[in-house]
Amino acid sequence: VQLQASGGGLVQAGGSLRLSCAASGSIYSINDMGWYRRAPGKQRELVARITTYSSTNYADSVKGRFTISRDSAKDTVYLQMNSLKPEDTAVYYCNADIQITYYSRRVPYWGQGTLVTVSS
Repeated sequence: VQLQASGGGLVQAGGSLRLSCAASGSIYSINDMGWYRRAPGKQRELVARITTYSSTNYADSVKGRFTISRDSAKDTVYLQMNSLKPEDTAVYYCNADIQITYYSRRVPYWGQGTLVTVSS
């Protein structure tokens, strides 16, 4: 199983980016999916998560600016980031709780990370 993230880049403050993360491989089901980030010199933190039923939760710092969504048919999770601020600069990692067979338990998988840089 692999998670492939894309969509990072350099953007000016106030701009927008859309991150995508597609899961591939031998997958029976995907439960929660989410995005985390690690800013320079800081620990990794939750940005947003979305359940199988599309319930969402967000870090307070991104509420009203970021939107997480998923396309279950494509095993893909998205993060629409608007009104970006320099403090959003970080490596963004996608995460998914994946069950690879009917009998296996859910295991968290991580993408490789995609860098988002917001200039002031």
